[in-house]
Amino acid sequence: MPRSVAIALLTLASFYSVAQTDDDARREINEHRQKQEKEFRDPDASPLEKRDRKHFKGLKYYPIDLSYRVKATFVKTENPVLFKMQTTTTRQPEYLKYGEVHFELQGKEYVLEVYQNPALSQREEFADYLFIPFTDQTNGEETYDVGRYIDFKIPKSEEVVVDFNLCYNPSCSYSPRFSCPIPPAANNLPLEVRAGEKRFKESAH
Repeated sequence: MPRSVAIALLTLASFYSVAQTDDDARREINEHRQKQEKEFRDPDASPLEKRDRKHFKGLKYYPIDLSYRVKATFVKTENPVLFKMQTTTTRQPEYLKYGEVHFELQGKEYVLEVYQNPALSQREEFADYLFIPFTDQTNGEETYDVGRYIDFKIPKSEEVVVDFNLCYNPSCSYSPRFSCPIPPAANNLPLEVRAGEKRFKESAH
């Protein structure tokens, strides 16, 4: 996941503080977006094709909506088992279901699975890195067909925050050069998540 790895380095230090004020949360979201924009303009880090980077005018986002920044309960998987996650290519990387986040959104209860890449976790800077790939009813319309991701980290308590304003597109939404994990069926949300990053182009790669 080249793009999530790069963004994780920039943002994991400040993710998911339950005690944040609304102003702090908005500031974090704006900083996250500014860092994304900077990365996309960097020839060495950008997932964009050269032709797209040349004409890059910025990413598309929903307006910040803190109703999509939800308090959640983290439940760790006691005996995680390795499995092969499907991707947009034939590649099948191994992941663990590290746990689940249980939360309420728009008056209903939902659960999303949280995954860990054991190979990535061997690197010191990603020892506590997790991610949540998900799909929702905006996919293929306002957001990328395959789904979107939220970076996460191993929590220190069961009380966490999941902020959908920070969700982003996988690298394969910008270029066929990338192979990206496809969110498992368990992480399909049966509602529109109108927060975070929108699709980059009208037609997906």
